Amino acid sequence: MTEKREYTGDYPDKTLYIPGPTEVREDVIEEMAQPMFGHRMDRMTDLYTTIVEDTKEFLGTENDVVVLTASGTEFWEASTLNLVDENILVPTCGSFSERHANVAERLGKDVDRLEYDWGDAVKPEDIRRHLEQSEKHYDVVACVMNESSTGVRNPIEEVGDVLQDYPDTYFVVDAVSALGGDYVDIDAHGIDVIFASTQKAFAMPPGLAVCAVSEEAYERELEKDEASWYGGFQRSLDYYDRKGQTHSTPAIPVMLAYRKQMKYMLEEGHAGRDARHREMAEYTREWAREHFDMFPEAGYESQTVSCIENTQGIDVAATIEEVSEEYDFVFSNGYGSQLGEETFRIGHMGEHDVESIRALTDAIEDVADL
Repeated sequence: MTEKREYTGDYPDKTLYIPGPTEVREDVIEEMAQPMFGHRMDRMTDLYTTIVEDTKEFLGTENDVVVLTASGTEFWEASTLNLVDENILVPTCGSFSERHANVAERLGKDVDRLEYDWGDAVKPEDIRRHLEQSEKHYDVVACVMNESSTGVRNPIEEVGDVLQDYPDTYFVVDAVSALGGDYVDIDAHGIDVIFASTQKAFAMPPGLAVCAVSEEAYERELEKDEASWYGGFQRSLDYYDRKGQTHSTPAIPVMLAYRKQMKYMLEEGHAGRDARHREMAEYTREWAREHFDMFPEAGYESQTVSCIENTQGIDVAATIEEVSEEYDFVFSNGYGSQLGEETFRIGHMGEHDVESIRALTDAIEDVADL
């Protein structure tokens, strides 16, 4: 049984290079210290409509946006309840896509997996072939954009193009660890639901989930006899249309931080953040190939999280610990028992740039004697 460990507040500051949470601007954090106000006051309407409409502008989408107090995990569950009557197809290529399939099973849905080896990417032609050959009708195809356990960036745009030939099958994208740091044209590729968490490439404190919902997905929920209560598209969007607020009490301090950070994101622009993240990713890959190797299939490497194959057999856990102690930098081991010491991961997302990533790789070189 877990014993209580008292939080003392006496901890050294560490620079985070993990796949989230990531670094947050000091003035964004300070926004959370404003005096509290009621979630049904006009001030809340001003705050919530600002962050919703700014998010739509940043993403360049005509789809509706929901911002809920939750982790991105909420929309695994909500999108399944809102859109799936019976059958859902989930391409699995790592821990988080597998977890999405598990969520759907726990909700009583009939789940078919299109399975890939960890490190391999989902192929659009495989999805087309499966849909053509299956005797089932799938209500949803659910795909992870950025499989942060393996560092794979799946070609969701091409998958979306395939699914536009299947208008009665809705396309749900888990972009938790990518959106905000990896450009995606949501509307052009027919993505019905795409969601993210604020503590990753958005570079905000944890606590909010962001979801863009197509009109078709909204209408689909209206046809169903049951849907998510907390994450229901109808409930969230109708309340926004009537009141400009959330249907349930939100994490107001985190939304204040969101407002501040989204202004920075708008200033840099979706394409600008994409370019900066691409530059960090390219640097990290070059460094990894010089000293180790990349774990993902070539050509499908993530733009926000590099999963590096431990070809030199370094003690990953000890290296992480020593870098943390000597440099106050924190990066991550491989995800789960399958990849724990076989890989390690560097999160290059949010407010980092090439120079800050280079500081980490220099520290790893020093500690691991590369």
